[in-house]
Amino acid sequence: MLFAVPSFVWATGNSFGARSTVSPSLVKLAHDGVPWFVAVLVVTGFLKLFGALVGIVLTRPRSPRIRRLAVFCGAGAATLLTWHGGLFVVQGVLVKAGFASVEPELAGLTGWYLYLWGPWFVIGGLAFAGATALRVRDSDDRRELRRYGAVGVLGALGLSLGAMVTGMG
Repeated sequence: MLFAVPSFVWATGNSFGARSTVSPSLVKLAHDGVPWFVAVLVVTGFLKLFGALVGIVLTRPRSPRIRRLAVFCGAGAATLLTWHGGLFVVQGVLVKAGFASVEPELAGLTGWYLYLWGPWFVIGGLAFAGATALRVRDSDDRRELRRYGAVGVLGALGLSLGAMVTGMG
């Protein structure tokens, strides 16, 4: 739930914690109150809160319908977070090793993405993967839940691909 706080703070135009850790172009969009970007930040904040709810639901027995939804969302979250963080880490390693470069104004952020943001997303993704796997393992309807998990993974990959194709990610 705490992970959602920066999104809401930045949506107000406050750049606390962002100036040295996030791309300057994103900080400027938030600071200038660009409506579409503020909306992205607010939606992101609510998605993070929803993720916390999914994490809680994955750890408690619920009705079959809620379990299916939790496994679908948990598998999707695991995929998106691990993929997103992994990209940060791989890019950071390539930049630090001299195999890739970034724009000069982003060079100072490479360490933040390599050592903080990337691992943080990967750890979150692995936590969702573990909670989802435990929910499936401890259920009588494992086969059905595995299908819901697979659809969640494919949906997350589809979202990621769509974001990349449209230039949003």
